[in-house]
Amino acid sequence: MDVLGVDACGKHGWVGIRLTDGAYAGSLVELRLERLIERGAEVGAIAVDMPLGLVEEGWRAADLAARVLLGARRSSVFLVAPKTAWQEQNYTAAADRCQELTGKRLSQQAWALRPKLLEARACWLADERMHEVHPEVSFCALADGVPLTYTKKTWRGQNLRRSLLAEAGLVLPDELGEADGIPVDDVLDAAAAAWSAHRIALGTANRVPEVPEPDAEGRLVEIRY
Repeated sequence: MDVLGVDACGKHGWVGIRLTDGAYAGSLVELRLERLIERGAEVGAIAVDMPLGLVEEGWRAADLAARVLLGARRSSVFLVAPKTAWQEQNYTAAADRCQELTGKRLSQQAWALRPKLLEARACWLADERMHEVHPEVSFCALADGVPLTYTKKTWRGQNLRRSLLAEAGLVLPDELGEADGIPVDDVLDAAAAAWSAHRIALGTANRVPEVPEPDAEGRLVEIRY
């Protein structure tokens, strides 16, 4: 059983980690997510570290639940604005719309994700194999429900994440092939997404919130892990 975990990686586009029966089976890098998915072809599940489902107003219950789950690491989950905010063409208009619908303005950090968020959302609406994940939620699950103390940007944090993946059977080799030039934290996030994709394919994955909201287009707004 093959699955794919995907993370956005700045100017490189998207990085994918492929698993076969839970074990590392290669990496993919593409500027466009649609192309990366095409290359993944026959995989049974695709987990993407990017907000996919959007609600009409208020904050997503999935983000609020993930923040509670992560405790001290809650800041790694940003609150995703309602659908119409992402349809605006500039930050000021989007922030104003977000204020109107949630009571708070959209952050510039979140707005910077707009191109990739819309790209991923379009793929998600077209492909039922795709699921939203959040790496820190996945790593928390890998650590038996304990949020990680050190961030993915630190030496200790990166080594801990790689060790947790290895203990779960996902051993990342020293030579990744296509992903050799991708930042370490993006590779680790894609690998955590792949671990979650494998659980999704097996039917053993969890979700937050327990009762998902409907997306504006009818799919469920949830974070799987």
